[in-house]
Amino acid sequence: MEFRDEIIKNLEGEGLWTVITFKTPYGPGVTMEKLSSVVEDAGWKVTFKANWWTADIPYGIIRMDLEREGKEKILLGKWILSEDCALIKVENFDLERGKDEFFRMVDSITSTLIHDPVIRTMREQY
Repeated sequence: MEFRDEIIKNLEGEGLWTVITFKTPYGPGVTMEKLSSVVEDAGWKVTFKANWWTADIPYGIIRMDLEREGKEKILLGKWILSEDCALIKVENFDLERGKDEFFRMVDSITSTLIHDPVIRTMREQY
């Protein structure tokens, strides 16, 4: 990903959540793998990853739980399909604001996903 340095720099920032908004020319699976490679190359261990998207509108979200040297981080990637790869915004959030952003994004994908047992379980954990 062309903006890998920006992602890595922000993972060192304050707050539990690092939220990136970006454009990608790749499909959901390839986008998640490329993002995973960026964080793993920077020394982070991915302990959980999931990807939700909608077919009606070409966008989705990726959530990755990360760990490195006793530090935990949650990376939330909000992506939209495009002809190129470009970073739109990076933000670092505390626990509560990050959870709110995550649930808002999951809700925005489609209300029917809330009935998915994986998402229900994740929502109950937080």
